[in-house]
Amino acid sequence: MTRRQGAELLLLAAIWGASFLFMRLGAGEFGALALAAVRVAVAAAVLLPLLALRGHGEALRRHWRPIAIVGLLASALPFVAFAHAALAISAGLSSIFNSTVPLWGALVAWLWLGERPAASRALGLAIGFGGVLALGSGKASFTGGVAGPSTGSAVLACLVASAMYGFAANYTRRALAGVPALATAAGSQLAAAVVLVPAAAWAWPAQPPSPAAWGAALALGVLCTGLAYLLYFRLIERVGAAEAMSVTYLIPLFGVFWGWAALGETVTPAMAVWGAVILAGVAIANGALARGGAPAGRPRA
Repeated sequence: MTRRQGAELLLLAAIWGASFLFMRLGAGEFGALALAAVRVAVAAAVLLPLLALRGHGEALRRHWRPIAIVGLLASALPFVAFAHAALAISAGLSSIFNSTVPLWGALVAWLWLGERPAASRALGLAIGFGGVLALGSGKASFTGGVAGPSTGSAVLACLVASAMYGFAANYTRRALAGVPALATAAGSQLAAAVVLVPAAAWAWPAQPPSPAAWGAALALGVLCTGLAYLLYFRLIERVGAAEAMSVTYLIPLFGVFWGWAALGETVTPAMAVWGAVILAGVAIANGALARGGAPAGRPRA
């Protein structure tokens, strides 16, 4: 990886880390469902013209069914879940739970595809999920406040969303091998929009969202989804998937930083300690320490 490509990797991590900040800024006024719908609709509007320009429309037409499933499992439902979590827990904490995506990916590959991990990777799974349990148990109050959902439901939403990402990564690898990445990206956002936009029309907030909330929603769609996909696929083409997915390790750092810098969120000792344990488990479970590479599984948020 060249210096320029390393800079692009850092930029991608900063953008995806910022998605948790923008969800915190927008979810309160839009609600989880409406915010996710705006996000995928805007992302589809960004990616579909590029799909047409690159001539990948035929790939989307031929593989629309599995691409639609990916849109549901890797965008529509996880985006709603993370937006729900943003109503109750900090951006930094959400980003730490998002870092478990490769753990879920390895677990799904084991249970569904029969890819039994080596002993070192099984140890990494145990360490990573142990860190999740320790961090989550300290936040898992299921007594909701008057202003939003409980922290416990927010933690569960983050973990369910991360598990869906892990499943979707394995499904994509099995059902969409050889399909142009841009066709999968654009088609999945279109499918997510088809699912979420009608539901969001029913759940649209009675009070019009403020310009600041709209700005956050548009930033999620244009920057954190549409443009981030393009940057991610550019890195895959130039340095390979393993190197590109090393962004997994960096997203929590930026998620915590943006939450602290923009919202004054507190970084607790538990977040620092157990977040480090989770990332160590991710590294071991995905063989990064053994092969000097990077984790598997798509690290989006």
